[in-house]
Amino acid sequence: MTSEADAKLRALMVLAQAGDRAAYRSVLDIARAQLAIYFRYRLKEDPASADDLVQETLIAIHTKRATYDARHPFMPWLYAIARYKLIDHYRRYRVRRTEPEEAAGDIADETDDTRAAMARLDLETLLARLPAGQAEAIRRTKLNGQSVSETASAMNISESLVKVNVHRGLKAAASLVGLKQADRS
Repeated sequence: MTSEADAKLRALMVLAQAGDRAAYRSVLDIARAQLAIYFRYRLKEDPASADDLVQETLIAIHTKRATYDARHPFMPWLYAIARYKLIDHYRRYRVRRTEPEEAAGDIADETDDTRAAMARLDLETLLARLPAGQAEAIRRTKLNGQSVSETASAMNISESLVKVNVHRGLKAAASLVGLKQADRS
């Protein structure tokens, strides 16, 4: 898909996020067509599963649509979700499959944009598991670059509580992903 087509999708998704139903329908229609190609290519021997994965991915897009950041291309975000659904499918049916890099790249190159979109999805999934105050403090200070005082003002809490929320949130996130923090004694 060209960068021009991606820009159109990006604009449609922004309208969809603002509540434009026609734009959202267009996004889903275009995504459905792209996903059908993506999954049928990878599941040639199982077209029924390919169709199921298209539907599962469209549901995931609906669920995750608020996480799309219009500063980034749309298609890598879409393919990151599709890739996770495909991996889940392989795990569910215990399929071990290795695709040559050139074949995987025919439909969706794993570019820096795709890796970044996947990382953003991973991060949002992780933050969703934290208490809301901790997740918001981390988003504002660590991801959006706001100062502690800007975050405190925006969240209507004290600067100390922002620092506590960030510290506890990062510690909890590290625990969720299995990282051990070294003693700082």
